[in-house]
Amino acid sequence: MHNEADNERVQARIEKLVNRLPCMVYRCRVGEDYSMTLEYVSAGSETLLGIPAPLMVEKKWNTIERMTLPADIKKMRAQCLEAIQEHKPYQMVYRIELPDGSLKWLWDQGEPIYAADGTVLYLEGMLTDVSGQKFLELALQDENRQLKMSMEHIDRLGPLVGKSEAMHKVYSLILRAAETDANVIIYGETGCGKDLVSRAIHNYSGRKGAFVPVNCGAIPENLLESEFFGYAKGAFTGAASNKTGFVGAADNGTLFLDEIGELPLHLQVKFLRVLESKNYTPLGTNTPKASSFRLIAATNRDLNAQVKDKTMRADFYYRINVLAITLPPLRDRKEDIPLLVRAWKEHTSIDLKLPHDVRLAMMRYDWPGNVRELHNFLDRYATFGQPAADFLKDKESVLPPLEGVATLAEAVALVERKMILQALEKSRWHRGKAALALGLNLRTLQRKMKSLGIRADSSPADES
Repeated sequence: MHNEADNERVQARIEKLVNRLPCMVYRCRVGEDYSMTLEYVSAGSETLLGIPAPLMVEKKWNTIERMTLPADIKKMRAQCLEAIQEHKPYQMVYRIELPDGSLKWLWDQGEPIYAADGTVLYLEGMLTDVSGQKFLELALQDENRQLKMSMEHIDRLGPLVGKSEAMHKVYSLILRAAETDANVIIYGETGCGKDLVSRAIHNYSGRKGAFVPVNCGAIPENLLESEFFGYAKGAFTGAASNKTGFVGAADNGTLFLDEIGELPLHLQVKFLRVLESKNYTPLGTNTPKASSFRLIAATNRDLNAQVKDKTMRADFYYRINVLAITLPPLRDRKEDIPLLVRAWKEHTSIDLKLPHDVRLAMMRYDWPGNVRELHNFLDRYATFGQPAADFLKDKESVLPPLEGVATLAEAVALVERKMILQALEKSRWHRGKAALALGLNLRTLQRKMKSLGIRADSSPADES
């Protein structure tokens, strides 16, 4: 049993610990009219605000609010009132003016404390200096504005290359997305550079957390939940230690879900709750954790069709499909090919000489694998020379006879079947190598093989 002396010693240790924190802990009394009176602050007030703790509370003011810039006070009060009325924690960022006239950005996080009858008594929380991050964001916003003004003259944005009208539209959408925290969905064929777009949005947004890329199609379905949400030691056989999942790793950063159309329905339900609350629960625990991540998703599939087919939930689709960016295929921006070749040379430091006939063939070819296929071609041409360019002249050989085909969907299925069979034959039916050659992940290739009826005893001769 703890006696009063033990309790006092525990309280003294807690007080000592709080006063060592590199932030300011506070308690504000809330009046009947929701007025705020600062009653307690930790010693961190002197480092954070330049004011010793006793001076912060001696006049029974809300000293923090008195230091807050007038432009931020209304929003700050509204968020506190909402937290009180809805019985929930709060997080907000606002500016204060220090005694020396300088400005700081503060991150304020806390929660209301209530009496037994539900009457609010206090707001308790802590203030952290986030000026460095906010000033970086402002600098990036200014850089974004400068980029927008010069958009018609630029031929690249970060890792993305191209000066076509289609790419300039993409650049504008990237900068627009970087200025918000809205969920983004990137549409585009395989090999267009959807991952590069997502990284550009993250970089230009100035988010201080990590960029966490996830290929939803490359994770076995039975591991998806533990990979996304993490787990506690002993949660299942083989869980020898705690593990932070993708959602936790992306806190204050960006979670990029490539091939989001591959997420199974049961995980869509769970992930929808995470998107709505920003809280998740690792496997093997009952304690929710918070993660303030920004979601960017990407797909080469028709998600609207998946909603109609009931392989994607409508509510999940509408939650991720807030700001859409569609990447053009390379065949629709062939004027960018010389720029992409030049960028490849700069990246590889290879001074590759392309003969005139090869350059013409490159401009005629439709590049179904897009920029990834272009880079692959340049790698092979740099190694093998002219023989590597022969496929550009034989591009029609992949088309099977289309007589009697009634619909476009049937024609696409025939072409897919032919290409998959050819890739499997060339790789001696090694499915991993065939998937790589086709620009697919193994799960997608296996799904297509099943839907197209391709088995190990199939062969291109079957298609003649």
